[in-house]
Amino acid sequence: MREDLIAQLATWRGLGEAYYDYRGELRRFDTATKAAILRAMGVRVDEDAALLAELGALQTADLRALAPPVAASNGAHIGFSINVSAAELGAELLWSVRCEDGAALAGGVSTADCPELWRGELEGSWITRRRFELPPALPPGYHELVLRIAGGAPRSCLLIISPPGCYEPAALGAGLRLWGVAVQLYTVRSRDNWGIGDFADLEAMVRGFAAHGAGFIGLNPLHALASADPDQASPYGASDRRFLNVLYLAVPAVAEFATCAEARARVAEPSFQGRLAALRAAALVDYRGVAAVKFEILRLLHAEFRARHIAVSSARALEFAAFVAAGGIGLERYARFEALDGHLHATQGVPSGWMNWPAPFRDPAGAAVERFAAEHREEVEFFVYLQWLAQTQLSAAQTLAHGLGMPVGLYGDYAVGASAAGAEVWSNPGNFRLGAEIGAPPDPIALKGQGWGIPPQDPAAMRAERFAAFRGVIRENMRRYGALRLDHVMSLFRLWWVPGGGSPADGCYVHYPLHELMMILALESARERCLVVGEDLGVVSDEVREAMTQYGLYRYKVMIFEKDGDRFRRPEEYPQRALATVSTHDMPTIHSYWDGLDIELRERLNLYPDAAMLAQVRAERAADRAALGDALAAVGEPGSGGPFTPALALGMHRYLAGSSAALVAVQIEDLLGMVDPVNVPGTHTEYPNWRRKLDTSLEQIFARADLTEALGAIDRARRR
Repeated sequence: MREDLIAQLATWRGLGEAYYDYRGELRRFDTATKAAILRAMGVRVDEDAALLAELGALQTADLRALAPPVAASNGAHIGFSINVSAAELGAELLWSVRCEDGAALAGGVSTADCPELWRGELEGSWITRRRFELPPALPPGYHELVLRIAGGAPRSCLLIISPPGCYEPAALGAGLRLWGVAVQLYTVRSRDNWGIGDFADLEAMVRGFAAHGAGFIGLNPLHALASADPDQASPYGASDRRFLNVLYLAVPAVAEFATCAEARARVAEPSFQGRLAALRAAALVDYRGVAAVKFEILRLLHAEFRARHIAVSSARALEFAAFVAAGGIGLERYARFEALDGHLHATQGVPSGWMNWPAPFRDPAGAAVERFAAEHREEVEFFVYLQWLAQTQLSAAQTLAHGLGMPVGLYGDYAVGASAAGAEVWSNPGNFRLGAEIGAPPDPIALKGQGWGIPPQDPAAMRAERFAAFRGVIRENMRRYGALRLDHVMSLFRLWWVPGGGSPADGCYVHYPLHELMMILALESARERCLVVGEDLGVVSDEVREAMTQYGLYRYKVMIFEKDGDRFRRPEEYPQRALATVSTHDMPTIHSYWDGLDIELRERLNLYPDAAMLAQVRAERAADRAALGDALAAVGEPGSGGPFTPALALGMHRYLAGSSAALVAVQIEDLLGMVDPVNVPGTHTEYPNWRRKLDTSLEQIFARADLTEALGAIDRARRR
């Protein structure tokens, strides 16, 4: 009986039955896996009585609710199912809509006139499920619908009305083909930065690459990380995706730096300059060292801001106040998290992360947090100030990009989740399930599967809160960029949940409301005029590919994966609505790929299950090299069978630049011919992920004749 109950409950909670792996083999999820996922969702799975009660509660709630908490539409017909009891059949169904702009509509219809979809019994009473449609066409937006059957209680429903699809710049829709440079911002070296790429470097890249015809600069996720533990540096393990990583601040570019004599004097000291020189010269980003020098000066600048502006309510202070007001409770809670995390770490030695805090501080709305915020108001304000500075500097880079004629400007990256220990989860704990992590089943990049250490959001909780958190985080990211890449776009349909302590290979797919999430994307995309690119690599279902086409998301095409059988796709075979690239941040550089150095690295890191798999990978790489060489030669590019050369890399970029894809991204490491990857999936401390810097400074990049020639060749190929 228990196995049957677990199977039924798994279906109700969105767990999958089976999936096709990357080799096309059907794999079914067993009862033990389903039970572990349900347990992570908070279900008591060890007692039949508890399982029966949970299943009964779900079924009853589903059939007793007059309407769902959320309904969505991107067409002319706005409708959804309603539940009507036998006694209510034929009664008048009254409805009213309060539109987002304040307009009001109302009406009524007989429940008997609503087409029947299903009928059955609930606790001895007859229930019918019927299709209700609103007669008027509503404008795009988030509207409030209230339904009531005469004599009954009202039921509120959020109506999400989206445009037909995501925003696409008119020029791209008309066939313009753009190219850009993809950069992990922290890897950038320059003469003036403080050991990590910053927003001043970003402006320099905008100027430099725009001059060569680039239409965008692609960036790693710039999400906020925990300041109290700078070494937790993965851009895909954000503390809070709504906010920015303040280590990217260009400190000398802050307005207060020009007026703060103490800060300028401190930076000018030989000892401080020595620290900066060492940080710049380091082969890897020293996040802890960078944080130390930046926060030391930023605290002085905050004190300057308070004395020179807050104290007299200057125009700059009023701008800050407007930023605070717009940020609301979300910004306040983020700043409280940062202040609390740093305070507890400094005074009590508590490791970073809210789960390590004393229990009274784990509730973001609790009395202990309120008292702390009142007693440490300036410290909380400091972290709000840093976010204001970061938003200002990033916005200035986007404004510059548009001013220099870049049609897209900044192309941002949105991580699939947030750290369990971070501010986003602490601020909204009911949305996340901490007894599991998300990841990916085994695939060609990570043959043992992946666990990302990120807690999944519960689809039932997301729907219950009307997707408020999802809407907020998507909106904040789209406001910053001209295009946004959604890492692991499959998360809109299903996520691979790995039970806590389990192997990534033994996870299970949990399904999400794909079309409702897509409509939110389309609505926010249209409002913020932000193009959306879905990273659809790996095991991707037909439902997601169809939805991406339906809602206007651009595909993400990686050249070394684009094959028809043993043949690489020709440039004219790429889809128009796509961003194409030779490689990515999770993959080897062109140099490493061509010479097989990535295989040697992964062997040293013990990432192959056995010797047979290693031999197979080597054989497949040799075949791919030969096939890729043939593809390059077919369009007149050098397809050398020998070792890597810069000419080979340029040929691959020209090959893609000649493709029909609307957007083509050039990884800056491939432009420079670098070997070491920025990240090796499946590793944590075994490899210095997210720390390796570029081997060439920005000043050198824009002074090198060979790179100027390469950029010109790519630009000419795009314009043909």
